[in-house]
Amino acid sequence: MKKINTLILPIVLLLASCGGGTKKDVDTLISEKNIEAITEKRDALKVEKTELDAKIKKLSDAIEEVNPKEKHTLITVFTAKDTIFNHYLELQGNVDTKKNIVITPEMSGILTQVFVKEGQRVSKGQILARIDDGGMSQQLAQIQIQADLAKTTYERQKRLWDQKIGSELQFLQTKSAYEAQQQAVNQLKTQLGKTAVRAPFPGVVDDVITEQGSVVSAGQSQIIRIVNLRDMYIEAVIPEQYITSVTKGKKVEVHFPVLGKTMEAKIRQASDFIDPNNRTFKIEIGVPNKEGNIKPNLTAKLKINDYTSANAILIPQSIISENAEGEQYVYIAKDIKEKNAIAKRVIVQTGKTQGDFIEITNGLNDGDAVIKEGARSVKDGQEIKIITNN
Repeated sequence: MKKINTLILPIVLLLASCGGGTKKDVDTLISEKNIEAITEKRDALKVEKTELDAKIKKLSDAIEEVNPKEKHTLITVFTAKDTIFNHYLELQGNVDTKKNIVITPEMSGILTQVFVKEGQRVSKGQILARIDDGGMSQQLAQIQIQADLAKTTYERQKRLWDQKIGSELQFLQTKSAYEAQQQAVNQLKTQLGKTAVRAPFPGVVDDVITEQGSVVSAGQSQIIRIVNLRDMYIEAVIPEQYITSVTKGKKVEVHFPVLGKTMEAKIRQASDFIDPNNRTFKIEIGVPNKEGNIKPNLTAKLKINDYTSANAILIPQSIISENAEGEQYVYIAKDIKEKNAIAKRVIVQTGKTQGDFIEITNGLNDGDAVIKEGARSVKDGQEIKIITNN
């Protein structure tokens, strides 16, 4: 830099001295209106200017030699490479289970007994509570006596009829009476069976809602909640545009933020119905729950692989620009010689995005040196200097 200053100082002094004197001489000559003197002075100044231009060029060359940054824009580049690109649809879903119900009674009456407690594990068909039968058990006993008598009468009449004794009408009457009594017994047993509140599936008693001694109404009063956490699933809503890529059997990465747990699962059901109100369809994802720590209504984040390209070029979205025609472009470094190169603008077509990166479907080739840092400060055809090559 000291060398440049030594060269510049005499030129600056020369320009200053010539400038002041030239202005005075020119004014004098013009006032004298001597055409020969004016022409001679003009020619002398032209020669002087040519000499000054040559000296200025030398100074510029010296500056370029000592400090090349004054001319080349500094940039960084990375090499475009074909890579496997997996695009993921990211969304949120809620955990649920089809075995999470509140049991209501089939018969109205007084809840006389509750046999289970909260947290107790029960099996399918186990009696959980019982409702007062309102005297049906005594009624059943009476009808059963009548049914037994009708059965005995029928069996005796049948033996006689088999021996061709008695009339066919008597035989048919006793048979009909027996069958009617038996149906009455079965019907009353069915009604009496409704006084027992049973578990519809194996699970855990989550809540005893109605206490013993309360009056309950058929189909209305909530008695006990039972939950089975073995058969859990996640329900999510998917935009219709993914109907061909988000299908039954597709693998899903499931993350539970609250639990800090991530697992792999599969879509076990994809709805065939598209909601006309929001143009979406539903999916169900089966969730294994051996530890039992996944609860209904737990929030889950889902990642579904909806697109894969075996030969994709990915670049940062931040280096893409757009021209007045709406075309997207990036700059690449061409004619690279050591660290010097020429910037070239390339029109590109983009595909799917994933995080900060975007897929380039057309415009870039494997091995292209794509300008990263400094991409928005260069121009097409500009000389550039590469300081980093990744």
